[in-house]
Amino acid sequence: MTFLMTDALQQYAQKQPEALATIYGERSWSYQEFYERARKFAAYLQGEGFEKEDIIALYTLNSDLFLVAYMGIHLAGFVAMPINTKLAAPEVEFIFNHSEAKGLIFDERNEEIIAESSYLFQHKVNLKEMADIIERYDAPLEAISLDPNDTAVVMYTSGTTGKPKGVLLTHQNIVAAAEIWSASMYMTNEDRMFICTPLFHCAGLHVFAMPIFYQGGTLIIEEAFSPSITLEQIAKTKATIFFGVPAMYTILLNTPALQTYSLSNLRLLGYGAAPMPYELVKQVKEVFPNVKVQNLYGQTENSPAATSLLDADALTKIGSVGKALAQTELKVVDSYGESVPAGEVGEICVKGPQVMKGYLRNEEETARTLRDGWLYTGDLGRFDDEGYLYIVDRKKDMIIRGGENVYPIEVEEVLYQIPEILEAAVVGLPHEVYGEVPKAFVVLKEGKGIDEEAIFAYCRTHLAKYKIPYEIEFLTELPRNASGKVLKHTLRPKVTTS
Repeated sequence: MTFLMTDALQQYAQKQPEALATIYGERSWSYQEFYERARKFAAYLQGEGFEKEDIIALYTLNSDLFLVAYMGIHLAGFVAMPINTKLAAPEVEFIFNHSEAKGLIFDERNEEIIAESSYLFQHKVNLKEMADIIERYDAPLEAISLDPNDTAVVMYTSGTTGKPKGVLLTHQNIVAAAEIWSASMYMTNEDRMFICTPLFHCAGLHVFAMPIFYQGGTLIIEEAFSPSITLEQIAKTKATIFFGVPAMYTILLNTPALQTYSLSNLRLLGYGAAPMPYELVKQVKEVFPNVKVQNLYGQTENSPAATSLLDADALTKIGSVGKALAQTELKVVDSYGESVPAGEVGEICVKGPQVMKGYLRNEEETARTLRDGWLYTGDLGRFDDEGYLYIVDRKKDMIIRGGENVYPIEVEEVLYQIPEILEAAVVGLPHEVYGEVPKAFVVLKEGKGIDEEAIFAYCRTHLAKYKIPYEIEFLTELPRNASGKVLKHTLRPKVTTS
């Protein structure tokens, strides 16, 4: 008998009924209370006439209701599809149509965007209605037999390079990711995981929420990241684990209120989604000397779980995403699919029980991405002599200047060393002679100033000539998706041919 996340939830409702499952604002639910609400919602969904494999869209911000809906959909035997609430109406319309979702659970604050869509759902329910259902609905839940290989979730990719693709994750994928990550982060039922990154994103949901539920711990849910509120809530709830993208750590470390809170319960600070510059890792460790840091790497297509860089290597292996997680195989290959030696750049491939089933209604892309059980990630990387993996860049982001490969991340790392620079992103600028040259977009720290020439001068002493940015543009902020990744494709239209 295969153990699924729905089994874990039911088991903890029986074994530790009074233990806290979720904290959301002033509301706390024990495992028994949480499971009972998920069960009621599952029974309600079954009563609405959905069939097995039907997709139910989950279009809400972070809350405990999000997770009740997510688990309820699975208990009922249906497929959950979280949707990014930051998407524009045409993007949401695309996902509705492409997925052919039958149901919709939505936050009333998203009604305007939903109203712009002509898509017809079999059934819709808003959060206010859902809150009433999970308290009052009274009908038995029909027992459902779930196969580990049944699709559990459709997660649409961030679309950083074009139209999003619907990633099909199975019940086995989710359990495998929960087991792998909870072991990697040494989670126990005593842990309190603070999550303010979006639950509609695969990392928030499958790297933190599900692993905590897998171990019977407590999930502290914040609707969104807000420096002062986040710090206050971490202290108030005695959180033991926090995850943030590098930009969030930069903001927190520059928040004056940081010194006023006792964060003594914290034991682990996770980071991912974007490279963490050496100076920032060093600063985090100086401010939190008794807290371990851990870099987490993966993609929606692998649930996401691929590698992790542990605290012991955080400063000695800077820029590395670490080694393969448990149950996971890695290789770096050339254009023919052959493994390359240490130090040589190639495409990163991942194999393991967390790798997706495929893409929804996209056989061609599935066949291109999944080959002989290996997931071809589209990320370029290299191993060092000790087997540590380094992400060099996205395959599509690499710049070829006059035949020389320029990896934007290398240039960005140098820009991050400049004290006045808060954030940086490098993209390819079309050039009539060289084909492409690097262009840098930079955001300065508040109250700081530096001119282009000073940046060029620094780059000239730290980069090969062909890697030096051809142009520099100052921005007030970098465009990011909900997972914290810089949307480089939105920067490229700003680029003009020289």
